[in-house]
Amino acid sequence: MNETESGPAPQKGTVTQRAIERIKALIAEGLLEPGARLPTERELAAQLGISRSSMREAIRALTVMGVLEARHGSGIYVTQLQAGDLLETFGVVADLSRGPGLVELLEIRRILESTATALAAARITQDQLAEVEKHLAAMNATDDPEEILAHDLAFHREIALAAGNETMAAILEGLSSRTFRARVWRGYQEEGAFTRTRREHAAIHRALAARDPEAARAAAAAHVGEVEEWLRAQLGAKDAGGPRAGGSDAGA
Repeated sequence: MNETESGPAPQKGTVTQRAIERIKALIAEGLLEPGARLPTERELAAQLGISRSSMREAIRALTVMGVLEARHGSGIYVTQLQAGDLLETFGVVADLSRGPGLVELLEIRRILESTATALAAARITQDQLAEVEKHLAAMNATDDPEEILAHDLAFHREIALAAGNETMAAILEGLSSRTFRARVWRGYQEEGAFTRTRREHAAIHRALAARDPEAARAAAAAHVGEVEEWLRAQLGAKDAGGPRAGGSDAGA
């Protein structure tokens, strides 16, 4: 773990934060294009009237954010600024959220995933639909939670990509915590709920195949809504001091 990752994030109003904002402004104004090499640390510090130490910290912070990248022996470059790169750290929020915070993330996912699935119903290609169907069939062919998890993630990822909005797909990828989903599938296995969730996935696939955006929206919202209810039930059992589905801490 490097110095920036292990230390506190730069606070608003600090010299380092101002340096970050100045570099971001250069990029936003087109003075530094995606893929462009930055001036040297010394040159950039002099150009922006900022100390080299503050500039160094700003560059490190922007590298962690995915805005800049260091190339050994070559210098510092602006990344291609793809949504997936910039939102990569967003996934940490889903992995580390607990209790009510995790419920809030599921509410956001329900809104976005239903929208993405509706868009996919209008835009999905035959090849993309075949991929969705392949992962659905694989989920139906096993009772192993780990195998189901892998195909569940791929099923929803294909749909998000088929929606044709890379930024939305990147946000949904960040919201799709593998750790949390693994716990859900283990809990479903213990509850005997695989049949229900397979029906939900099948309903999403049917709506996509029918090119019916509203049916797709409703099916996706119902599916994520079921996960919300599962988590709320776990949290309720935890608060009451009773057993929890899957035998794990719902806030973990």
